[in-house]
Amino acid sequence: MCGILFCLQTTVQHHSDAAWNDVFHRLKNASVARGLDAQETVVQNICGLSLTYFASELRLRGDAYIAQPHRDEQGNILCWNGEIFEGLEVSADENDGAKLFAELRRTETPEQIQDLLGDLEGPYAFVYYSASMRKLFFGRDPLGRRSLLIHKPTAASPRLVLASVSVGPSSEYSLDELPTDTFFFVDLPSLEGEDIIDGLTSYFHTLRREDTAKALPFAHLTPVNRTLPSDPPASGDLDNPEEHLTAAADRLLKHLDESVRLRVVNIPQKLEDQGKARVAVLFSGGIDSTVLAFLADRHVDRDEPIDLLNVAFENPRKILVQAEGNIGGLPKWEKKQKLKDRTQYTTIEVTYNVPDRGTGLQELEELRRLCPHRTWNFVEVNVPFEEYTGARTIVENLMFPGRTVMDLSLAAALYFAARGEGQVRDDATAEARPYKSPARVLLNGLGSDELLGGYGRFRTAYKAAGWQAIIDELQLELDRIPTRNLGRDDRVISSHGKETRHPFLSLSVVSFLSSLPVHMKLDPRLEAGIGEKMLLRIAARKVGLVEASSRKKRAMQFGSHSARMAPGDGDKKGDIILPDA
Repeated sequence: MCGILFCLQTTVQHHSDAAWNDVFHRLKNASVARGLDAQETVVQNICGLSLTYFASELRLRGDAYIAQPHRDEQGNILCWNGEIFEGLEVSADENDGAKLFAELRRTETPEQIQDLLGDLEGPYAFVYYSASMRKLFFGRDPLGRRSLLIHKPTAASPRLVLASVSVGPSSEYSLDELPTDTFFFVDLPSLEGEDIIDGLTSYFHTLRREDTAKALPFAHLTPVNRTLPSDPPASGDLDNPEEHLTAAADRLLKHLDESVRLRVVNIPQKLEDQGKARVAVLFSGGIDSTVLAFLADRHVDRDEPIDLLNVAFENPRKILVQAEGNIGGLPKWEKKQKLKDRTQYTTIEVTYNVPDRGTGLQELEELRRLCPHRTWNFVEVNVPFEEYTGARTIVENLMFPGRTVMDLSLAAALYFAARGEGQVRDDATAEARPYKSPARVLLNGLGSDELLGGYGRFRTAYKAAGWQAIIDELQLELDRIPTRNLGRDDRVISSHGKETRHPFLSLSVVSFLSSLPVHMKLDPRLEAGIGEKMLLRIAARKVGLVEASSRKKRAMQFGSHSARMAPGDGDKKGDIILPDA
């Protein structure tokens, strides 16, 4: 994993724009936090343009540090932020960025680059300059699992900027998430002598993933199977499912197990960290995170702990509701008066018994029963309101250009969970002791709800228009994954020098689940907590995760109490834009 920062501007701008140079320096510092092991800057002058490449590296592949940007004597340069899990053989002692660079140097056309990347599975963002083609290429994987933000030239800031990070709103840039359905390239000789704004508008080329003439396995997302069940057989119960569901659950376990294996093996470790956790799970105690923890146990060395990161917030709004009751239904004038007269929440004893803490502890015991050989470090990440308030501006800057109330609720939970500072207990009755997780790889269960129908809206869709509505909703969810929150999450989590990996979002797993008929993934005819993500529940039951298999969906911001932290935030909807600082 690394941080990428790139700027294309005229050579005159490179030396003379003090305001931009200050912002670039701040972006560089933020990029360093993503890759603490090595950093380097390379500057090229081509066709009257200055191209500045900066990359930081967090070594998670290979047996030696390899500083980025990758470069050679011919002038080829690659900034790579990614992991290759399938499609290119990378041995335990090799660096995947170096191997990809060697393959890229053999390409002679933009289409060959498109085909090369379409053969690769893994999260990535990249910037690559081909000296032979004299073209600059950049893009992200089809799901957008790694952040790459773009600023296109404007009159106020006439430069092209690509960055893994953000430092919040600035007059020096206008950042957007780089689209994932397209690779981009710029023909540099075409820009020579052109106004940089007009030139990049005219010579900003795209290669759409679906336009490739070859059947590439990872070029784009497999569409949802639209076979409409006329009268699907009853699903049975989780202990005695129909035979076709049992077979599908076995296949799901096989695909998911391989996805987890690829994401937890061969992680380098410093000598001073031998015997400490290399892998952690963002752990709510829900079915997704529990299944990932269980599968990780199969592939992580048995003498090595696995950290379960469980976050809980001191939320004044929630504390006041618990103490005095919910005033949400009162008229506005009465509610305002109540808020004025309310007891100061600081007089109430604060506990961190949020919903995710309870389910997390329950699933800890289930994992300990099934995997008694493993040391499971259940990390209680408790976030006082004052600490949240002190970090809020940092979190808002990291998640930018995301700026909604919902963005903040989710980003705050991920920020503190990924930091991994909290306390652990050797058993349920033991005293807590301080602990900071050293794990650099964090497993995240995101994706299962979108692929397997885990949201309540799937049941609502079925009631309104039957199975066809669920198929449409599944396709909509799949289409939205690249644009919703993966880039934001990557920026927030990586700010601690950690990398999040999403086993459910392996393109192999996505392809398998998309290919299944709808009635094999969920069954809205069954009760809540059973029908949603039915296939995953059957799979969990098969491996012994009985309690996890019947756990209902609960959003992270509600389970951790990170949603709407201030006492007056109860009426704020998730899509409201946050005010400028």
